[in-house]
Amino acid sequence: MASQCVTKVELTVSCENLLDKDIGSKSDPLCVLLMSSSDSQWYEVGRTEKVQNCLCPKFAKKFVIDYYFEIVQKLKFGIYDIDNKTVDLSDDDFLGQLECTLGQVVSSKRLIRPLVLKNKSPAGKGTITITAEEIKDNRVVNFEVEARKLDNKDFFGKSDPYLEFYKQTATGWQLAHRTEVVNNNLNPTWKPFRIPLQSLCGGDMEKPIKVECYDYDNDGSHDLIGTFETTMTRFQQASRTSPAEFECINSKKKQKKKGYKNSGVVGVKICNVVKEYTFLDYIMGGCQINFTVAIDFTGSNGDPKSPQSLHYISPQGVNEYLSATWSVGNVIQDYDSDKRFPAFGFGAQVPPTWQVSHEFPLNFNAADPFCVGIEGVVAAYRVCLPQVKLYGPTNFSPIINHVACFAKQALQQTTASQYFVLLIITDGVITDMDETRSAIVNASRLPMSIIIIGVGGADFSAMEFLDGDEGHLRSQTGEAAMRDIVQFVPYRQFQNAPREALAKSVLAEVPGQLVDFFTTMKLSPPTSDAVLPAASTN
Repeated sequence: MASQCVTKVELTVSCENLLDKDIGSKSDPLCVLLMSSSDSQWYEVGRTEKVQNCLCPKFAKKFVIDYYFEIVQKLKFGIYDIDNKTVDLSDDDFLGQLECTLGQVVSSKRLIRPLVLKNKSPAGKGTITITAEEIKDNRVVNFEVEARKLDNKDFFGKSDPYLEFYKQTATGWQLAHRTEVVNNNLNPTWKPFRIPLQSLCGGDMEKPIKVECYDYDNDGSHDLIGTFETTMTRFQQASRTSPAEFECINSKKKQKKKGYKNSGVVGVKICNVVKEYTFLDYIMGGCQINFTVAIDFTGSNGDPKSPQSLHYISPQGVNEYLSATWSVGNVIQDYDSDKRFPAFGFGAQVPPTWQVSHEFPLNFNAADPFCVGIEGVVAAYRVCLPQVKLYGPTNFSPIINHVACFAKQALQQTTASQYFVLLIITDGVITDMDETRSAIVNASRLPMSIIIIGVGGADFSAMEFLDGDEGHLRSQTGEAAMRDIVQFVPYRQFQNAPREALAKSVLAEVPGQLVDFFTTMKLSPPTSDAVLPAASTN
């Protein structure tokens, strides 16, 4: 509805006095945000980073959500102690939660509440602080930063430095960004990074910014090397040939030590402010989303004539494959102007030769595998199902590489005109894991996202591994994905939920993935007036 009052809100989360669930060290907390609107079904909006060995974490990763004045938007912040690499939080220690509404957070600006356990009893003395800020400025700052002659804080080896950038607010300094740790180096160069201008200084180029440099320690007792305050105006004097330099001062050391000069120098080589396009800028600027469906026809699904089979079409005319296709396709077809979708099957013996195929068109027309609308995909599936023999193995790489070919062709264009989304619906254990990993790493460099929906009750741990939420996926040869492009969701989590809930969950990451790709490639929307600046040459 065009009349809806919608604005984007950025939420910053920190906690105090969390429960300590780790023996011999402290909890390693992460915050997950769940949301619910009209119905009681909760869906995940996002997660912060994990903070190692810390009972009072300040999370650097922020949540950005749409705020609708006229809808009650329920929020649930869950804090977990992460002890393993799985995406599933049910096997991690629960440290407490807060349920509230977005309206409460927005009207308080800064909400401090006690954390409670699932039975509503207090989670020790744990509290959570949520700060809300409306996003009015969509510019971001690209930084390249180095340092030299930092103080050595380690007895064995050298300091492991990282930086924290803070914005000045009415209630004190608020963490805006934390860099990665550079191990064992007193003259580090950090990877290029970007901070939204609003998060850093609220768009005010003269507003004080505080930068703290720490030596990282595994046990969470990070040592302060030094700190400095500056402004965006001063940062912007930076250039590669003449970096903007700032002395790191450690006030304790300064008081104790006569003739103290500094604890090292931080040099900013690049500080570029650029306009960042939003998902809607790309869509309204003419970017087309091309949607492809791939359905698993392997033998492990069971005989389609048997009611136990995942391919069995009930008297009501549905099964999990059809429900998943409808749910996701209905949302995504609005962003595709010709509404013609290629639809494929994999893992079946296909007439007339009865050879196993891992990318056969559901309409058996290799020259024109397109179906008209989601109705066309569903109709093609119904016609195809009785004509093929379910077989195996479960190979994903052929269909991923098939769509990647088209995505690669689209890259030859000079604007952000095409993006590809591949929906794979499968019942389980993948056979060609190494080839699939390589195919995903290759596709991560292309305008493409992959959604995998797992139907049935199989062990989906391998799929969660492909969903690189725990860090970037690597191919067998060790090559890292350029970005996380896979979103995996088990259908069973949404069996009793309204149809929109599944689509919301699986499509939640696509806008960010699309924006991330086109921003990295410096591609503008086809009909945009503004142009993203080229890489800085200064």
